Amino acid sequence: MKFTLAHQSIDVSSLRNSMKRVDAGGFCVFEGWVRDHHLGKGVERLDYEAYEKLALKQGTAVLTQALARYDILDVRAEHRIGTLPPGDLAIWLGVSAVHRDEAFAACRWTIDEIKATVPIWKHEFYTDGSDEWVDPTACQCSHRHEHREATA
Repeated sequence: MKFTLAHQSIDVSSLRNSMKRVDAGGFCVFEGWVRDHHLGKGVERLDYEAYEKLALKQGTAVLTQALARYDILDVRAEHRIGTLPPGDLAIWLGVSAVHRDEAFAACRWTIDEIKATVPIWKHEFYTDGSDEWVDPTACQCSHRHEHREATA
């Protein structure tokens, strides 16, 4: 289990390789990429800022909770800090488990908890010259997520 912050590109291959286990039958990964648009506006770049000491502490706490809550073998996450252009990788999260169902469930829960509780802020800069700070917990989806309803 490990939560890290990266000021440079995330090394996906290294992270994935660090999670390989012979006792795992399932591995689920989430990669969050910078989109080139948000709510009808073109996105030029994102700036991620963090209260690093607290982000590392809270990120580790989320991973610890995932290990306690789900029947998983390992969980790791790395979040970028700094300026990212569209197409860049902002967050990588991996979960290994004996069975795929727990890996999928833990991965979904963990990314939502990281976004909701870890002090990392996203500042979007648009192609029209405007900018805004974006709520990391806001979901633009049209459906509600079952795990959120169950924990609410």
